[in-house]
Amino acid sequence: MYQFKEKYILDFRDVKYYLEFHAIIKKELDLPDYYGCNFSALWDCLTDIVGDPLNIEIIGLENIERRFGDTAAKLLDVLNDLKEYGNGRYADTISVNVIREK
Repeated sequence: MYQFKEKYILDFRDVKYYLEFHAIIKKELDLPDYYGCNFSALWDCLTDIVGDPLNIEIIGLENIERRFGDTAAKLLDVLNDLKEYGNGRYADTISVNVIREK
């Protein structure tokens, strides 16, 4: 069940399998059990919780890029589109920070 946090950390550094990627999203964003492990389901779940500040830090995105091609870009697209949801009404309450490994 969704529980508000000051910061949500998505750490993908050790992900080896695609469903593991979605399992991290589900767990760390406190998405419901019916989360369908795809980007449409992610959008639906995120639009249900939008309104609370949503500060997301992403670690290991380059691992997702290497393993699953455009999956990383799709994740960022969903998160960026969320800022525009409701005619941009939530843009100031949503932040996404990608931490790149050096």
